[in-house]
Formats: sequence, C-alpha cells, structure tokens
Amino acid sequence: MFHSFFPQPKPFFISLVVWTLISIFGWYFVAEGLGASLGFVPVPEEQQPIDLSFFLLPENIWFYSYFLLSAVIFCSAWHLRALHHPWKLWSIWGSALIIFVTYFGVQITVVINNWRRPFGDLLQNALSKQPGISVDNFYSLMWVFCQIAFLSMFVSIMTDFFTSHYIFRWRAAMNDFYMSKWEKLRHIEGASQRVQEDTMRFSSTLEGLGISLINSVMTLVVFLPILLTLSHYVTELPVIGPLANSLFWLALFWSAFGTLLLAVAGIKLPGLNFRNQRVEAAYRKELVYGEDHAERAQPLTVRELFNNVRRNYFRMYFHYMYFNVARYFYIQADALFVVFMLVPTIVAGTITYGIFQQISTAFGQVSNSFQYLVNSWTTIIELLSIHKRLKAFEAAIDDEPLPAIDQHYLEREAGVVHADG
Repeated sequence: MFHSFFPQPKPFFISLVVWTLISIFGWYFVAEGLGASLGFVPVPEEQQPIDLSFFLLPENIWFYSYFLLSAVIFCSAWHLRALHHPWKLWSIWGSALIIFVTYFGVQITVVINNWRRPFGDLLQNALSKQPGISVDNFYSLMWVFCQIAFLSMFVSIMTDFFTSHYIFRWRAAMNDFYMSKWEKLRHIEGASQRVQEDTMRFSSTLEGLGISLINSVMTLVVFLPILLTLSHYVTELPVIGPLANSLFWLALFWSAFGTLLLAVAGIKLPGLNFRNQRVEAAYRKELVYGEDHAERAQPLTVRELFNNVRRNYFRMYFHYMYFNVARYFYIQADALFVVFMLVPTIVAGTITYGIFQQISTAFGQVSNSFQYLVNSWTTIIELLSIHKRLKAFEAAIDDEPLPAIDQHYLEREAGVVHADG
C-alpha cells in the first residue's frame, strides 16, 4: 500500500515526523527570533491587516522562506536517497506541495478571522445607531472579503485539481505493484475487487485523512497563539471562575472529551465494516459464477450468502445507532459550549461583537483541530476496513500467513467446515 508509492515508507514517515518537529522547534526557538533581529518584526495580532496585504507582512515572508528551505532540504535528501524510485516526484515533492498549500489555506482563514472583528464591530455600531456609520463602510469591508474569498476559491480549486492527480498516481503505483505479483494474489477472495476498487478507495481515503491531519496541525500552529492572545478578554468562566489561558484549556478539554467519547462508542465499527465487505464480495462472486455456470448460484446457496449479508447489516445498524447517539449529542453540545463559557464575559460587557466573533472562530478552529478523530472517525473506520482487505495482499506477497478471516474463507472454499459454519 505504501511501498509502491513512497520510498522506504517507515523510514520516510518517521523522518518526516522528526524533521517536522525539528522544523517547528527550530522556528520558535531560533528562526523567529533571528527574523525579528533581521527586520522581519511580527505585527501584534490587533494590528494585523484584514486584506491581502497580510500575506506580504515581513514576518510571513520570513516564515514562507523558512518553510520552503525546510521542505527543500528534506525533499532533496530523500530524492537523492530514492534516486531510482519511479514515483518519487509525486510522493516526495507532491506531498510537500500539498503540505505547503494546506498551510497557505490556513493563513487565508486567519485573514478572514482578522476581518471579522472590524466587520462585527461595525455591525454592532450600526444596529445601536452609533453616529458616523455609512453604507460605504459596509461595502468597503465586503469588497475586502470578496478579494479574500476569491483567493480562497482559487487555492481550493487548484489544490483539488492537483490532489486528484496525486491520488490517481498513488492508485496507479499500487495497481502496477499488485499486478506484478498477480500470480500470488489471484487466489485471495475478491482479488479483482481489491486491486480495482480497494486501491482507489484506500488512496483517496488516506489522502483525505492525511490532508485533514496536516490541516489540523497547521491550524494549531497558527491559531493557538491567536487563541492564547484572545484569552485575556475572558477573565471568568462559569463554575470554574478565573483561569489563565482559559480558551486554550477549554478547547483542549472539550476536544479530548469528544475524541474519547466517540472512540469508545465506535470501537466495534472497523471490524464490522471489514466483515461487511467480505460477505458482500462472497455474495457478488457467487452471482457472477452463476452467470456462466448453471450449477452455481443455486437458491439455497444464494439465500445463505444473502442471509450473511443481512445479519451483518443489521448488526452494523445497531452499533451505528448508539455511535450516532454519542456523535450527534456531541455535535449539538459543541454548538453551545463556547457561548455557554463566554456568558459571564458577555454579561460583563468586556468584549465587543467583533471580538466575540474572533473568539468563536479561533476557538472553533483550535477545537476542530484537536477533534481530528471526532471529525474523521467514520472515515477512519472505512479506511481500517479497506486496510484489512489489502493487508491480505501484503501477506501473500511476502509469503506470510494470511489473516485469519482470509484463511477461513480459503478453507471453506476447499471444503473445510468449521463449527461456526
């Protein structure tokens, strides 16, 4: 799954994580201060531009240069190490481009969050009939938002176009690799489906999860300092009372609670999804045989196979029911959590509507990043079930024992009957 597209996957991803941590600590402990001494002085959060000039701030130009240098060093090292790998341009350099564009997308979100304060305050002043408010004030801010939105649309469209090609290259790499080992794989149950469909689903699902993870990490890096800065507006919390860096601790607690809740509620789902793919494949395979052989797809056999499908779906429906109870409870509570915690601050009148909008957005960004497992749990379940199916291919290629569920299938095909049928 990974070896076909990435050079030496385990060392590659381990080195990527290590290099990422080194780069992050290098930025905060060395490069950021060095940039300030060279004239790339950070602008206070309250004074940052709300338009596209944000991207031309000296501190941002310095960070883009640092980011580019870190990426080039890492990618060049692996490019030389994997000189003869056929997919190195896409797997190494393409991944780096996706990471950078994802970070740039987070930066666009920061600009929109900066824009929310003046627009929210202008709206509050207009509704309270404060003097000096004109329609031009609104139109000028709305035009600024249109510029940011058009940039966001362009980046999203081009990113989707590139990642579509990236996904297909990964699928092509897996397809070429598995077909070169076809003689070892053809006896595996549903082998054709695993090559034709599961490779595509695995690459697209994992790519989506990977981008979500990168986006979550980038959002934390960018928005955590903003959230910490905004915390000084929130001096008191319900029940808890005064708490330093209150918004950060609230986001951490609420996200950890949601992640733990859904992880416990959905612990059985990956295995059920995998079994569902297996019983569906067995049913479909018998019907395909019945098209060409009159002795296959007999009513008793088909009825038994369909009963397996029905039992597994009913079991899945039950487990998804209580999983969705936990998930929707958390989603509905999430919509009110930050407002509930800000009630003392709102009643005290220590923040404006614009600041409230900034806090809500920044809290939501950080909270959603911490809630990576919450937001991606159903997709992770699907990915795990696909991984279980493709894992049998890896075992056959490496001449290792097949997973128990595939061994059971092959024994049944050979006429070995188990106590459980």
